[in-house]
Amino acid sequence: MAEEHYLELSENPVQFEHASSVNNVFFDEANKQVFAVRSGGATGVVVKGPDDKSSVAFRMDDKGEVKCIKFSIGNKILAVQRTSKSVDFINFIPDYPHTEFTQECKTRNASILGFCWTSWNEIVFITDQGVEFYQVFPDKRNLKLLKSQSINVNWYQYCPETAVILLSTTVQGNVLQPLAFKNGNVSKMSKFEIELPVIPKPAKLSLSERDVAMATIYGQLYVMYLKHHSRTANSPGAEVVLYHLPREGPCKKSHVLKLNTTGKFALNIVDNLVVVHHQSSQDSGNREKKIHQLDQQEALL
Repeated sequence: MAEEHYLELSENPVQFEHASSVNNVFFDEANKQVFAVRSGGATGVVVKGPDDKSSVAFRMDDKGEVKCIKFSIGNKILAVQRTSKSVDFINFIPDYPHTEFTQECKTRNASILGFCWTSWNEIVFITDQGVEFYQVFPDKRNLKLLKSQSINVNWYQYCPETAVILLSTTVQGNVLQPLAFKNGNVSKMSKFEIELPVIPKPAKLSLSERDVAMATIYGQLYVMYLKHHSRTANSPGAEVVLYHLPREGPCKKSHVLKLNTTGKFALNIVDNLVVVHHQSSQDSGNREKKIHQLDQQEALL
């Protein structure tokens, strides 16, 4: 009898030039696009998505190493971060000026950690001192600051389906502050604390962005935490701890998925499945239940 599988690879994989000294590769989770940037863009930028319609190729001036690059929704405006102080913009709207324009972060002495598009013309700069929410005016080639929030930030995660940004705060990094963005407004959701397996002394950054992901499962927003344990008789190894994050009310730990192994992992959600990729075994779930599906009624509680 053929072995049952939960997943299968696409017959049409996205192919791109591998990362090298002259080619940098970026992935935009919101638009599901891979960017291959050669020589800072001077010899070409190739953008590919899940289908051929989202493929774009163009050139841009080499103004330094590209740290981050993303299109707004609908590929209307390109944002490129090259320094820790500013983000550059290029219009891709027909009949609009194609000239680059730049926005520096407003917070003095702040460093931009990254940015997220929340709509076709609204963008959030995440800095080590908070967030700055802007509206982009492509015809005027400038930006207007809509809102700002001051908070010390270690790193961030973004869920494009819900336009929620998760900020890691405090010295240990395990107090997480979610912010929701919609129609020019930003609202604070309930902050919560991730339970660390070991509390370091003296205190230091202990929660890595590699071990945290956000996803919608059955229409509900969850924060997933990869909790690492040494595999012993008393411990089955690493776990995926799910925290349910409602729009209103406190965040609560809802599920613990035991992986029965240790090592480096990555997480994805496919069709409401929590898919765990295990690096050393090159495995993305099998009969050992590395893939788990939440019961729909339980997930909606």
